[in-house]
Order: sequence, then C-alpha cells, then structure tokens
Amino acid sequence: MRACGQLPLIVQHHLQNVAITVEDEALEALSGRGGSPLGLYQGTPLGERGTAYSLVLPDKVTIYRRPLLRACHTRRQLRAEIGLTLLHEIGHHFGMEDNELPF
Repeated sequence: MRACGQLPLIVQHHLQNVAITVEDEALEALSGRGGSPLGLYQGTPLGERGTAYSLVLPDKVTIYRRPLLRACHTRRQLRAEIGLTLLHEIGHHFGMEDNELPF
C-alpha cells in the first residue's frame, strides 16, 4: 500500500508487529455504529502492554475501500483520506483516543 510508504519515518520505525490490510467493507456490526467506518484498529495499544505481552498475533489496521471511495470525489481526495485514515488508526496503536487525534 502506497500510503504506508508515505508515513513519517518515525511512525514507520515504531510500527512493529502491525498488519495493515484492506477490505471492501466493515462487518455489519461495525457499520451499524453511525455509518460505515473508513478504518479500524484491532490490538493492544503500546502503552497498555505489560511484561507478559509476548507471542501474540500482530495488531491489525484495516482500511475499508468502498466507504473511502464513496466519501471521496477525486483521486487526490482519496489519497489524502487514505493517509489520514491510516494515521488515525495508527494513532490508536500508539494509545491515542479519538478525541486526542488531530485527524
């Protein structure tokens, strides 16, 4: 995914054991929470991991293709929104809540 290569180097450096995936749509259970989400973070934020945190599956950031396509009218808008969505979900990986994220 091109957007991953555009992330700031400091962010790229600290993204270890994180799978970034693209799916068409969110599951119905997620979509029912006020529309279709553009992305989702699943995992344990870095600050919440204790000393016993090991041998776990990677955290996962999912980007939802169709909601992004519906939300954007130009290719430029789409690229920008993908980048913002990716940063938003990675922010959760670093322990930030929605109200703390500037994007």
